Amino acid sequence: MSLAIAILNYNGADLLKRFLPGVLQHSGTATIYVIDNASTDHSKDLLEADFPSVKWIGLDQNYGYAEGYNKGITQIDEPLICLLNSDVEVRPDWTTPMVALFDAQPLAAMAQPKIKDLNKPDYFEYAGAAGGYLDLMGLPYCRGRVGKTCERDTGQYNDTVQVTWASGACLFVRKAAFTTLGGFDPSFFMHFEEIDLCLRAQGEGYQVWAVGTSEVLHLGGGSLAAESPRKLYYNIRNSLLTYTKNLALLPLLWLYVVRAAFDTTLVLYFMLQLKFDNVHAIIRAYDTFSERFRTTFQARKHRLNPLRLFSILLRF
Repeated sequence: MSLAIAILNYNGADLLKRFLPGVLQHSGTATIYVIDNASTDHSKDLLEADFPSVKWIGLDQNYGYAEGYNKGITQIDEPLICLLNSDVEVRPDWTTPMVALFDAQPLAAMAQPKIKDLNKPDYFEYAGAAGGYLDLMGLPYCRGRVGKTCERDTGQYNDTVQVTWASGACLFVRKAAFTTLGGFDPSFFMHFEEIDLCLRAQGEGYQVWAVGTSEVLHLGGGSLAAESPRKLYYNIRNSLLTYTKNLALLPLLWLYVVRAAFDTTLVLYFMLQLKFDNVHAIIRAYDTFSERFRTTFQARKHRLNPLRLFSILLRF
């Protein structure tokens, strides 16, 4: 199965210069694309001068992660595509186990390798680790990472297993499945879009996998800082929209209650810290979700509850 590697870029020339050489060296016969969200730096000039084999897909504005990839993937013909963050360092022969999985599992729609910390290579990285689940509040966690605590990699997740979600930092997608699902939800812009996509995929009978025999190293923090109010806004708003679109009624009602309680506590915490930008971000996330609730609920296409099959904690 032929493979494309698609790197979404926005004013990331320095990251491309740092990480593209390794991607080119270690990705075998894969075709490398850069999907550019209308960068204003010298990204295109850099590719033309230093990486002429890389194919350029230029977009007319910054569409963010979700719609940027949606638009870029329409211009890629390969049946398997790796959506790779521009701040990821790849290991030798990292693509072989991933391609083998999709050859062996016809229902596999998405998959990820182990994602480890570039600054601490013995440890898993926050954004994906060894494959993701959702906890009792619908908050994402991973094998190898719970909350902000990441485990040392001692080979404990060198298996290949089905998971609830795979990380957008290094997300392999079968193009046919991606197209059937309509791609990422473009209204998300950024954050939680891969979880929404993975849940929709499982609702349609597809599978999501984590492959422990492949690994990459993620720098992280390349878009928004962990404590950014903007990131907080997108994570809360998009997670609520994701639950509404994908979960059966009983777990959905449960998550509404516990998330409201959790986020109210979070508001009080930020108020005590005088972080009013964060307070405003949470309130605005709920306001936006409330505005979109009716249309989102009416558009539900729920067929099963994938959390029941794979989540460790949620057993509805």
